Amino acid sequence: MARKDVFGSVMGVGAPAAEVRDVANYAVRGASRSIMQSFEELSKSSVVDLDPGLIDSSFVSDRIADDDDEFRELMAAIRERGQDSPILVRPHPSAPGRYQTVFGHRRVKVARHLGRPVRAVVKKMDDQDHVIAQGQENAARADLSFIERTLFAERILKTGHSHETVKLALALDDTTFSKMRSVTSHVPEEIILTVGAAKGIGRDRWWQLAKLMERPENGARAADYVKSADFASPQSDVRFTRLFDFLNSVPKRARTPVKSQERAWAPGDKSVRAKITDTGKMFTLALKSKDASPFGAFIADKLDELFVAFRESEQAKKTGD
Repeated sequence: MARKDVFGSVMGVGAPAAEVRDVANYAVRGASRSIMQSFEELSKSSVVDLDPGLIDSSFVSDRIADDDDEFRELMAAIRERGQDSPILVRPHPSAPGRYQTVFGHRRVKVARHLGRPVRAVVKKMDDQDHVIAQGQENAARADLSFIERTLFAERILKTGHSHETVKLALALDDTTFSKMRSVTSHVPEEIILTVGAAKGIGRDRWWQLAKLMERPENGARAADYVKSADFASPQSDVRFTRLFDFLNSVPKRARTPVKSQERAWAPGDKSVRAKITDTGKMFTLALKSKDASPFGAFIADKLDELFVAFRESEQAKKTGD
């Protein structure tokens, strides 16, 4: 499986010439002088074989989840022709004898599955250089979605790095960075992770979703909806669209139940009993006991007269008579 890799430009191995030029051009645009010097130094480094069991993940995750099909494709390619390009690791800052991945996480995972060493360059670097190198390698690939890049940027910020470091690492302009911040400010990470990578959904659609999430009622609506059967789909893009359409629709107002008023009536001889119920829109008179049927028929026969009397009574109230 073809892939762009920053090592193609600095070590001259693994990537075709066209890819080497693309990545080199990207590095010039995105990297600071110190990081560029670090990449140049890598060209003088030796590639070593490491036990993947000694390699830990980066302290900042850059993916929501691996695509199973893409991973199987990568594993098949490495099984057939070997690992074309090395990964970059640094000595683990808090676990002597271990390493921390800067980039190449999936190649480490493949090596574990295949039970073979992973080809790597070991480079000592601080946390800032780590996230910049990791971000630049991510940006050189076409398979990270906007929301994965957005979460990666947010996670870098949460480790204490500056806005400028994030923009440098991911080669972001101010507009894109601002929209990323809007998304993570209004869309909870739990919702994003439930939606998934959504590789077909770009910056503007996520920003529009963030605007919908600004509505006070939509936070709870979204949290409930993503647990429903209506939201469920194996395709991440479909899940995004369903959530967006749901939040963009006008919520149905729950009807406030009207408290009915009830009272009872009975004559002195108790020959009939009446249950009177008034809900505001419906008035019922239910009769029971031995005289219920004839008394009910009597009332029914008198309805015309009773209604005329009702109208006259209402008119009298208005005129004060």
